[in-house]
Amino acid sequence: MGDNPFMFSFDNKRYHTLNYYNKVTYGKKIYKAVLDCGFTCPNIDGSKGVGGCIFCDGGSGYFTDGALSLSEQYKKERSRIFKKYGEVPVTAYFQANTNTYALPEYLKSIYSETLSFEGIHGISIGTRADCLSDEILYILSELNEKTNLTVELGMQTIHEKTLEYINRCSSHDEFLNGYYRLKKRGIRTCVHIINGLPGESAEMMLETAAGLSEMRPEAVKIQMLHIIRGTRLAELYEREHFRLLSRDEYVDITVKQLEYLSPDTVIERITGDGDKKKLIAPLWSADKIATLGAIDRRQAELDSWQGKRLCSEEN
Repeated sequence: MGDNPFMFSFDNKRYHTLNYYNKVTYGKKIYKAVLDCGFTCPNIDGSKGVGGCIFCDGGSGYFTDGALSLSEQYKKERSRIFKKYGEVPVTAYFQANTNTYALPEYLKSIYSETLSFEGIHGISIGTRADCLSDEILYILSELNEKTNLTVELGMQTIHEKTLEYINRCSSHDEFLNGYYRLKKRGIRTCVHIINGLPGESAEMMLETAAGLSEMRPEAVKIQMLHIIRGTRLAELYEREHFRLLSRDEYVDITVKQLEYLSPDTVIERITGDGDKKKLIAPLWSADKIATLGAIDRRQAELDSWQGKRLCSEEN
């Protein structure tokens, strides 16, 4: 790997994969059981806005009909995981919408219930940085002492104009406030960003990565913007026909973004594959394996690795 001082040898990767992190930290792979408690968002219910983010696909939960209890959902997910991978450690993943957007008493009850489930390895909670009151942070701090906790925050971009366009109804300063309040409490945090948001140049996406570099999150998820049928984004795309990134462009930008990020930061996702039945564009994103392979090849071609830019600055 040339002068690369970091070797993520389990995966033969030039970036810090989640698989590598789990094997080094826990000695094994960890799998996520997706749970849906029927939460909404402040930019859906009218407290900040309506309609949600323009790319929102109804929260992306597995159990959106609300027919199954939390424990039933977990049992069903655990059975699915075991059938595919054998008896492996399972993390409960509260994914759909904003999973701290409720009364503290209710949040405490569902988190506590989840801790009682058989074989729980940890809890991952997807939320917004503007939905972290002092009471909720106290509950999360207590939870952090009892299990392997990760809080996932959707930053998406550092650019205010883009945040307004996507109907985020929350500023980047609000994001930073919530993020650093989590960090102050020692809670492991995973930050989500999206490449290819309408109107953003490659330079703007690299600026988002540079902002992430300063924050030093424990983990990051990187994803290409998907146009999903039935979303407001799909309507805008049909009307405005804004340009989407090609696979090569996405790969080049992502490789350069990784150079900004500390090697200690775990890359929990480096691409995404939206629901193929509802995916409008870009169609190349449906082939996740091809995209991952292209990233590996491009890093090798450029002798690039996660944190390379930071190493250069230090030298």
